[in-house]
Amino acid sequence: MIRSALLLAASLALTACVGLPGPVGNAAVPEPAKPVALGAYLGKWYEYGRYEAPFQKGCEGVTAEYSLREDRKIKVVNSCFKGSLDGEFDQSTGRAKIVEGSDGAKLKVSFFGPFYGDYWVLDRGEPDASGVYPWSIVGEPSGRYLWMLTREPLPSAELSANLEGRVRALGYDWELVRLTQQVSR
Repeated sequence: MIRSALLLAASLALTACVGLPGPVGNAAVPEPAKPVALGAYLGKWYEYGRYEAPFQKGCEGVTAEYSLREDRKIKVVNSCFKGSLDGEFDQSTGRAKIVEGSDGAKLKVSFFGPFYGDYWVLDRGEPDASGVYPWSIVGEPSGRYLWMLTREPLPSAELSANLEGRVRALGYDWELVRLTQQVSR
């Protein structure tokens, strides 16, 4: 009984911090399509689009930067501008760990103490000439969260069409996608 009460309290506290999730955009989230080499995933990513999440409400110019920590976990730094590209800068730092047996495609990510959420790299491009993945599509098992990430702030029309096609092929509702405003470098 005490454990149940503690779990309920923790769940309520977490909901108060991040808000209630949005609608389910994919009732049958697939397993990740390809293994992920950590070295090719690390670095800076620009968010092309997402399912709007309460903790990202109104964010523009969204970036995510992944780097290796000394303890072999991954440092995660998410940044955005609130409300518009001219809005207040906001940044959150968290940590991630690779799920054993997932070929590097599943991670557990935490921004709130001991609470970890699922982060699945559902699909990604092949490494480019510099050895990094040029794009990735990230989700999690509930089908309520989705992110499309690219290495360039403004992807080409061809890459944009490819991302939409892959998102649809993975079973996600494109109508729920919110494209992110980005500034060109």
